[in-house]
Amino acid sequence: MTEYNKFEVTRLIGARALQLAMGAPALVKVDKKKDKYLDIAKRELEKGVLPITVKRY
Repeated sequence: MTEYNKFEVTRLIGARALQLAMGAPALVKVDKKKDKYLDIAKRELEKGVLPITVKRY
C-alpha cells in the first residue's frame, strides 16, 4: 500500500464506499449478510486494488 496520510485514507474509503453504495462492483470477496460498504472499501484499500488514485501538488 502506498503511504497515504490519514486525510487521504479517509477520503479514499469514503469515496469508494459511495461508489459501492451506488452499485459499483466490489473488487474483493464480499459476504452480503455481514459486510458493509465501508468494510469492503477498507479491504480494497488494504489489498491495493482500490481503483482510485491520489494526485499531490
